[in-house]
Amino acid sequence: MGHSAGLRAGTRYAFSRGFKKRGYIPLSTYLRQYKVGDIVDVVANGAVQKGMPYKVYHGKTGVIYNVTKSAVGVILYKQVGNRYIEKRVNVRIEHIRLSRSREDFLSRVKENAEKMKKAKTEGVHMHLKRQPAMPREARTVTTKDNYPESITPIPYETTI
Repeated sequence: MGHSAGLRAGTRYAFSRGFKKRGYIPLSTYLRQYKVGDIVDVVANGAVQKGMPYKVYHGKTGVIYNVTKSAVGVILYKQVGNRYIEKRVNVRIEHIRLSRSREDFLSRVKENAEKMKKAKTEGVHMHLKRQPAMPREARTVTTKDNYPESITPIPYETTI
């Protein structure tokens, strides 16, 4: 038996709608305004076949470089052999969503700016580097008044 290598080969689960996500597409998808420079995730929506990205770009994050009436142009990077090539893909807005990848970074920048302002007024030198999570403190588990129990399931009974 041969194996088809068509345009949508191997996308049985990638392009299928999620559990309880079938049906109409929310209007917020169409009402959201995108600007050049926005960071977006390309996630294909199986309910809309028009303007669907090729399967390689599904799940990738890129930057918008062009905005039209019903679609956007996205700059993505595709791995080809040992290098990454910049690709410009035109995708309908049903197949993109704003990326949340920079949210944490931007909130940290604002937080650090406030900390620096506060430190400057107090005249204190401050380090703003993130510290890795430290190991948990040592603790002892005692069996005094805390005896081990053996837990067994209750046998199934049919009482009619």
